[in-house]
Amino acid sequence: MTHPETHAVHAGREDFAELGVHAPPLDLSTTYPIPDLAEGMESFADLVSGKAEAANSIYARMHNPTVARFEHALAAMEACTDAVAFASGMAAATACLLAACEFGDHFLAIRPLYGTHDHVLDSGLMGLPVRWTTADALATDINSDTALVIIETPANPNLDLVDIRAVAQAAGDVAVMVDSTFATPVLQQPAKLGATLVLHSATKFLGGHGDVIAGVIACNETWGVALRKIRAATGGLLHPLAAYLLHRGLPTLTLRVEKAQANAMTLAARLADHADVSKVFFPGYDTVANPHLVEQQMQGPGTLISFDLKGGREAAARLMRQVKIATPAVSLGSVDTLVQHPAGLTHSMLDAEAMAQGGITPGLIRLSVGIEHVEDLWDDLAQALGA
Repeated sequence: MTHPETHAVHAGREDFAELGVHAPPLDLSTTYPIPDLAEGMESFADLVSGKAEAANSIYARMHNPTVARFEHALAAMEACTDAVAFASGMAAATACLLAACEFGDHFLAIRPLYGTHDHVLDSGLMGLPVRWTTADALATDINSDTALVIIETPANPNLDLVDIRAVAQAAGDVAVMVDSTFATPVLQQPAKLGATLVLHSATKFLGGHGDVIAGVIACNETWGVALRKIRAATGGLLHPLAAYLLHRGLPTLTLRVEKAQANAMTLAARLADHADVSKVFFPGYDTVANPHLVEQQMQGPGTLISFDLKGGREAAARLMRQVKIATPAVSLGSVDTLVQHPAGLTHSMLDAEAMAQGGITPGLIRLSVGIEHVEDLWDDLAQALGA
C-alpha cells in the first residue's frame, strides 16, 4: 500500500484475520494482569523507556492496544515510522515542545499559528523563549541552539502556505514540526517533504464528527520514544474509546475531505464576488502567501475559508447570529459547517502584533466547510450576509 486512502481503510487492521474479527476491538482496561512477575518487570521497564509495545501492557497510561492501532494507521497515512496519540492537540504539541527542550535554548516559529499554540510559545510556559521569524529569514535566524522549528501550513486562520521543503532544508539538523491539521494526510504529507514531526489536532478532520478530543504526532522512532516517555510520565494519554472512534472514522476521511473541499471551492468563489466581503483567503488565491504551493505540496486547497467583512466586528457578529445551517462554533473539520470569529474567540489571547501578523481583523470570519449540499450552504451564507 502506498496511498493514504488505502492506509486509511486497512492500516491498524492487519491482524484482524488472525483475531477472527472484522471491526476493531475496543480495549477499555486500565490495568492488565501480571501472572509472570519477570515478564511484568521487563514490560514495565520497556514501556517506561518509551518503547511502542511490550509483552504486557501493564497500565493504560503506558500502553493501550486500541490507541496503538490508531497510531499505527496514522503513521502509515503520513508515511512515518511511528506516531504517538495524546488526549488533545495541545497535549500533543506540548509534548513535542517538552521533548525538544534538551536540544537548544529557544524555539523558532513562524506566525500565524493556532491561537493557543501561539500563546503557549509566547508565554514561555515551556521554559524556553520563542523567537518569531519568517520563512525568508529562517536560514539567518536559525542556529545550533535552536531547539525546534514550528510552522503551520495551511495556517490558522489566514490560510497562508509555508514551503515545508524549504523550511526543512534551512533547518538542517534542527527538527521541524509542521501542524498539518488543516490539510490532513489526504492533502499533504509533510514528512515526505522533510518535516520531522507532523502534528494533528485529531479533534478536527481525523475525528470528523465533533465527538472526540485528541491529538497525534507522526514522527520517526527516535521521536516516538521521547514522546511516549513524556506521555507516560505526564499522563497525557488518549482514552481508548476516543482512539476507537478515530480509527473507525479514518476510512471515510478521504471522502469527507474531498466533498467538503469541492464545496469550499464553490463557496470561496462566490464569497469573493459578494458585495459585503472585502477579501477572501483561500489556498491558491493571491490573498494568501505562496499560493503556488497548493500545486507543489498539497493535493488541493482544503476545506477552510477565511473572509473579511466590510462591516467589521458588527457584521461578523450579525452573520454568526443569522446562519441557520452553519453552526456558530469554534473548531473545524466536522461533517457539518462551522463558522467562527478568530479575533473574538480562538485567537483572542494574542497581542496586537501577533494579530497583525496573522491578518486577524475585527471583520474576519473563518468558515470550516462541511459536506452538506453546496447550494443549501450558499443560500444560508447569502441570507446571513444580507440580513
